[in-house]
Amino acid sequence: MNWTARAQGLEGLEPGIAARLEGLPVMRLPKGKVLFCPGEAARGFTMLISGRVEVFLVGPTGREILLYAIEPGQSCVQSTLGLLGGEDYTGEAITVTDCEAVLVPRELFLSMMDKSQVFRRFVFSAFATRMQSIMALLERVAFQKVESRLAADLLANAEAGAVHATHQEIATRIGTAREVVSRRLDALAKAGLVRLDRGVVTLDDQAGLARIAATDGAA
Repeated sequence: MNWTARAQGLEGLEPGIAARLEGLPVMRLPKGKVLFCPGEAARGFTMLISGRVEVFLVGPTGREILLYAIEPGQSCVQSTLGLLGGEDYTGEAITVTDCEAVLVPRELFLSMMDKSQVFRRFVFSAFATRMQSIMALLERVAFQKVESRLAADLLANAEAGAVHATHQEIATRIGTAREVVSRRLDALAKAGLVRLDRGVVTLDDQAGLARIAATDGAA
């Protein structure tokens, strides 16, 4: 099966454009592979066929914040900005699972943006959705208390009543420092809302966490 038939968002692609895309090789990327780093120029537009990629913003001290995740049918806003506007990457992208992807070279990407309504609609639709998610992230970091972000993250990532993640991984997701997450988790544990073990947070009172997650106010 041609990879374009598996790619979400390219339904109805014009035959001539589809043929050009189908000639591109499918890359198999292992978990943990760095796809780009800050300061690099965008070489092309990555179409993710399977797996998950996460894009982080890295500060001068090395602290990271998770900007967004990319799954099939979604796009990387930093790549789009780099290809259309000439901006270098400001974040770092890492595969968090084994992935299959196709890299559309810059020249072909720009040509298809000119000639293919379907491809152009896919790129701009995915771009708009991604920008909305980034704005929501900025709103949470700027206006929502750390306790609220932490509680919401625990509820969103719990499987069978537990979150399997380090304090650093949680801190990266909610946009704060590891030390802050550790202190807030200790406070939640003392309040009887969670139990802490190495690499695991067990949610003992999800209703209580939901009330905290719903609390507004600046951190």
